[in-house]
Amino acid sequence: MTSGTTLWLARGATLAAVTDPQAYQKSSGRCGHITRTGDGCRPLINFLNTQGGGLYGEGTIDGQGGALMEGTTETWWQLARRAQREGARQNVPRLIQMDHAHDIAVHGITLRNAANFHIAMNYVKRATIWAVIIDTPPDARNTDGIDPGASEDVTIIHSSIRTGDDNIAIKAGTNGPTRYISILDNQFGWGHGMSIGSEVNSGVSDVTVSGLTLDGTTFGLRIKSDSSRGGLVERVTYENVCMRDNKWPIHLDTHYDPSAHGANVPVYQQIVFKHVYGTDGALVMRGFDRHHPLDISMEDVHFSRRASWQVENTNVTSVNVLPSLPGGVATAFSTASNACAATFRPFPESGSSKHGESTVWPAAPVGR
Repeated sequence: MTSGTTLWLARGATLAAVTDPQAYQKSSGRCGHITRTGDGCRPLINFLNTQGGGLYGEGTIDGQGGALMEGTTETWWQLARRAQREGARQNVPRLIQMDHAHDIAVHGITLRNAANFHIAMNYVKRATIWAVIIDTPPDARNTDGIDPGASEDVTIIHSSIRTGDDNIAIKAGTNGPTRYISILDNQFGWGHGMSIGSEVNSGVSDVTVSGLTLDGTTFGLRIKSDSSRGGLVERVTYENVCMRDNKWPIHLDTHYDPSAHGANVPVYQQIVFKHVYGTDGALVMRGFDRHHPLDISMEDVHFSRRASWQVENTNVTSVNVLPSLPGGVATAFSTASNACAATFRPFPESGSSKHGESTVWPAAPVGR
């Protein structure tokens, strides 16, 4: 894509990625193979050193990750799984890559079956992703939905995402910080949830997640890192979030890889949960050590009494939390959590929600 160029896909149109690894080949010749290093393929669509332009329309871009690679007997996704078993790296193409790009918009399109990440950003400023559908099977490895990295002023709004890895993952490796990210009024189906990390070396800050539903994601609201790729994550606000059927609805972990070694200690501070509701599952908040505790604020956080807390090296300021934090007393609970039952809806273009049309939410006790 060149600066100022827009690709328009009309309703009913499908842009299908070819399945020949040679079409994506870099000079290394690794694309379509398993090696000790990845990054051997070019993406299907690349915004490189561009300003302005984007992707529009109501059509579909299909990465064909589940189709056989030309000249082989396995798919891109099967290659990725085999690489996992062999402890190596798959070389498969991303669907859309944005590098050193400014003022990019993606609106209305459907992205399906990416071989790897659907939308990945690196050094991006001022990007808007609006009313996009991302739909890929839950067992398709490393098929993140949208990954802003080393980027700022990114808005993701009114979109529906279900995929085989993180629905959204905000990252900040050694290439620069990520900040001023707004994730507003989105719907997540299956996937690994709303994530920050695991690489946060350069820092993540000023993130707002508001009006999000997470329906059957493995993780819900997640921040993950460790001492090999840690850094400062601060001023992150989650508000008006509804979750159901999540194994770990809240999971803040500074020991993502227990065997990791390094001096990059993860520090999470000014993390705010406000009007966050869920069913059951494990609520995990684990700071690095007593010298580097998590700094968490909770207001009107409401789960069923079946939910469990796992809290370690964490300082929590809380009010109106159900079930109560260990050692705390929960009082004056909000009844607003019952409104979550109306927020879940079938995933777009699917016949019905995989959970059906009704949900029983935990009743909130009457406040004092």
